[in-house]
Amino acid sequence: MRFPGSLTLLAFLGLAAALPATSQTFSVLYNFGSHSGDPTGPYYTGAVAQGRDGSLYSTTPGGGTQGRGAVFKITTAGKLSVLYSFDSTHGQVPFGGRVLGADGSFYGTTWSGGTYGAGNIFKITASGDLTILYSFTGAGDGGNPYSAPIEGTDGNFYGTTWYTQEQGCGTVYKIAPSGAFATLHTFSGSDGCFPTAPLVEANDGVFYGTTELGALGNLGEVFQITRSGEFTILAEFNAANGGNPYAPLVQGRNGLFYGTASAWGSSDWGTIYDTTSSGVLTDLYNFNGNSDGGGPFAGLAQAANGEFYGVASGGGFNDGAIFSLTETGDFSVVHNFDGSAGSDPNVALLQHTNGLLYGDTTSGGTYSYGTFYSLDLGLKPSISLQPALGMVGSRVEILGQGFVGTTAVSFNGTPAAFKVVSGTFLTATVPSGAATGLVTVTTPTGKLTSIKEFRVTANRLNP
Repeated sequence: MRFPGSLTLLAFLGLAAALPATSQTFSVLYNFGSHSGDPTGPYYTGAVAQGRDGSLYSTTPGGGTQGRGAVFKITTAGKLSVLYSFDSTHGQVPFGGRVLGADGSFYGTTWSGGTYGAGNIFKITASGDLTILYSFTGAGDGGNPYSAPIEGTDGNFYGTTWYTQEQGCGTVYKIAPSGAFATLHTFSGSDGCFPTAPLVEANDGVFYGTTELGALGNLGEVFQITRSGEFTILAEFNAANGGNPYAPLVQGRNGLFYGTASAWGSSDWGTIYDTTSSGVLTDLYNFNGNSDGGGPFAGLAQAANGEFYGVASGGGFNDGAIFSLTETGDFSVVHNFDGSAGSDPNVALLQHTNGLLYGDTTSGGTYSYGTFYSLDLGLKPSISLQPALGMVGSRVEILGQGFVGTTAVSFNGTPAAFKVVSGTFLTATVPSGAATGLVTVTTPTGKLTSIKEFRVTANRLNP
């Protein structure tokens, strides 16, 4: 999406004066299209995942040796490797990016191709060994998934498809690591249509998601669904509060869910909203389509400082913008893309445990195929937990850096047994007596703390 018109010199000077004064460093780490067979044009939902080795992993719907999409790995220093190039047999056009599983492999989907032409679910190792777990038929099981499945705390994976032959509105599914597949819900239009985004598993053990269209005003909705398929519409978009949400929800530290709607709102350029688990939706910000951008397709990421960061089209140079938002709705533009360093950011940001934010753009850059970038806002290094909830005695994987020589791991102050696997990966056991709270790893250079609390549960399936 590009906005009409151009900035006058006066408007540009006014915008420059309004830019935040905080210290930050934006860096292009890689220009897609630099080499033959490169990934090209990363698009929503395009999830970027941090691996056990500290590198970043994702997919693009274009590029690769056959032009049908690729899986790539990129280090934090910007060294990119293509791990797999898709063909029509093994699927093609992987929009969804990748999600790290508890087994160290990554999980994702292709939008089309595969046995029946309706896409598939795949697993791929960090070295590029790909396994097809399931091929969609497009019938009752759905087809054309835009997003990657997420791993639930029960060890199964949960996701959405965009289409079904009968109803045309998509599904919610569950798949075991072995490939055993089940459809949990089929959308009919009145209860939502076209779930584009991935699901999120909340602190209550229930999954939450969005649909692009459907529900009462056909402008999309927020829904919840249990592991057994009990489905509830939580909130419906009505134009005044936004509409057409392509983006997933993210649960904030305060327990609320935050998301973006790509359209409508007070200026018809989309909104940022929060909602409770009971469906009370509140508009936090309405994009005006000017210097603040608009039409946000990507979701939000809550960083170590508690603020949410996201991307939108438009902005000061009409090539997209990175913005920040507090939990109470204070909005500011953090960075404006200028085309040469990327244009049209459509993929959600990821905060790496080194403190930096990472993302990519759909177009722009040296070869016009997009860029992969980092944004250093001076945020402190941290650790990431997988999963972020579990019972006493359960195993937790921890991503970070500088782990060699670690002397202690604690769950809300309670010491835990741990094993250092590498400088960027260790495992720990939830100790007896642990309570819900932050996890801390004591390394030779200091303490690293989780961004979110680890939730100690009575059992694994019913927190």
